[in-house]
Amino acid sequence: MKNHLSVAFIGLGAMGYRMAAHLPQAFHDVRVWNRTSAKAEQHAVQYGTQAVSLEQATQADIIFSCLPTSAEVEQIIRHHPPKAGAIWVDCTSGEPESAKRMVEFLQQYQADFLDAPVSGQTIGAEKGTLTVMVGGDAEAFARAYIAIEPFAGLIQHVGTSGAGFAVKAVNNMMLAVHLWAAAEGFTTLKANGVDLNSALQCINASSGKSAVTEMILPQRILNRSFPCTFALPLLAKDTGIALSLAQQAKLPTPLLSLTQNLTQAANLNATPEHDFSTLVQFYEQWTKITLE
Repeated sequence: MKNHLSVAFIGLGAMGYRMAAHLPQAFHDVRVWNRTSAKAEQHAVQYGTQAVSLEQATQADIIFSCLPTSAEVEQIIRHHPPKAGAIWVDCTSGEPESAKRMVEFLQQYQADFLDAPVSGQTIGAEKGTLTVMVGGDAEAFARAYIAIEPFAGLIQHVGTSGAGFAVKAVNNMMLAVHLWAAAEGFTTLKANGVDLNSALQCINASSGKSAVTEMILPQRILNRSFPCTFALPLLAKDTGIALSLAQQAKLPTPLLSLTQNLTQAANLNATPEHDFSTLVQFYEQWTKITLE
């Protein structure tokens, strides 16, 4: 039986479009809004949601947002605050300090804010198997769980407000570290005449394996496809957030600082169409060695 709570999804990008598609399976009233209204209308036709105005979306019982940065989310919330009792679940890869500001801002409206970024890329969004790391009030998390569940494989409450954004930023920083390490390591192997596919088999059965070697190298880099499911500029944003968190804690960050510098350098010539995996192409320009 479908739930009678109203649910809205704001931001129908590569992730949001697929995430929102799962909600009509569990809810009668699913509203969608996108800056380009045609995309919301297409979603409504394809999945049985309702394309609505921003004002209508922000008056749902549970509001999801999935936008490029926290700045866009804050702007919408400040201009279109939700009703009393509502829960705003922000799936943007955002800034922890922004989450804390929104929790404080929404107190005057008797509404809750959860930072709930996701991991799993577009394939996870399509299959409904995303990892959702949630920061914020535990009681609000318990109430919002039923709405998060349709697009999630793992839902984990990780702490107070901002904790979800922090976990996502550090996760993506570690992704960047692994990607740079793999680029340098596999370039070294190719320079020494090693067959990369054979080496990959060995490493993925050994201690050097990671999500980069198990999925990203074979599915994006070695086959030279680089499909854009998570843009390089967004990775650069997230690594910046992670480094800022470490610096705020006054921690030494030799590896994270270097990774952030390299990622930002690669991002200088990137467009929204450049996948995060194109980081290796920046290294390939230095070495004149192509990983294939």
